[in-house]
Amino acid sequence: MPPGGGGLGTTAAGMAAEQPPPGAVVVSPAAPGDAANAVELRALRYAYPGEPPVLAGCTLGLPAGSRCLLVGENGAGKSTALQVLAGHFMVPKDQVRVLGRPAFHDTQLTTSGDLSYLGGTWRQDVAFAGYGVALQGDFAAGEMIRNVKGTDPARVDHLIKMLDIDEGWRMTKVSDGQRRRVQICMGLLKEYRVLLLDEITVDLDLVGRLDLLAFFKRECEERGATIVYATHIFDGLEPWATHLAYVGNGGFERQGAVADFPELRGRKLLHVVEGWLRASRDQRKGKEAAQRHDLAKKKASTPLFPQKHMMYFR
Repeated sequence: MPPGGGGLGTTAAGMAAEQPPPGAVVVSPAAPGDAANAVELRALRYAYPGEPPVLAGCTLGLPAGSRCLLVGENGAGKSTALQVLAGHFMVPKDQVRVLGRPAFHDTQLTTSGDLSYLGGTWRQDVAFAGYGVALQGDFAAGEMIRNVKGTDPARVDHLIKMLDIDEGWRMTKVSDGQRRRVQICMGLLKEYRVLLLDEITVDLDLVGRLDLLAFFKRECEERGATIVYATHIFDGLEPWATHLAYVGNGGFERQGAVADFPELRGRKLLHVVEGWLRASRDQRKGKEAAQRHDLAKKKASTPLFPQKHMMYFR
């Protein structure tokens, strides 16, 4: 297999595979159950209280240095999968492994910075104010960023420059995009080994997004970091990803190294994923229509007074 472990550049004509720079980490293909995996899901099953399973039988193996795109319909379970990987939800120890350790039970993973999660926005529920209130305070962005202990000053300077952050921004007066830049910077200050990203580029402009993706690629190639990125924006991702996982029907319907997807050869990632999404939507609507039909049929066959003693009230 070519260097890069099946990046998208190896699959399409006109997308020549790039040779890794000297000293770069070369991603090798890995399968679920491989001890070399940095991220491992083994028949993961998760359901919210009182609800049917969101994820059932999800299996995934990602080697160190890989960049995996997590795609699927809204509500398919992408964010749930990322939060399970981040250790936010309790699942059996053998179903989720990050760096060979159980994500929920080993809190050292997150406290050390080895496992980092960036998702949603800085919001909180405030009594008598409402839900999803943006976190803000009358302090400067630079104060927040530079007061984090245990960080490399050179890395801090690089992130501030790359994300085009004005250290004098007052957090009560920034736009959503500026607040997002500060949030991303805070999440990247420490050198993670596994990074989970949930739609974190939605508020960034094109230049900011491309610069951030290039930074993530260097992190994987130079430090061997592993990234799982859930997104609906596919511009510029053809040469970026090494792995792909499609979430549908409560599981990973498609997953593996990008080179293992023949449908990507000579086609844009956007168009391929669009086809998958439309097929999933049609399948879901067909299933919902069948369920409505069965429910209506059941109601029609149920007598008005199913119990004999209720005949008294006729």
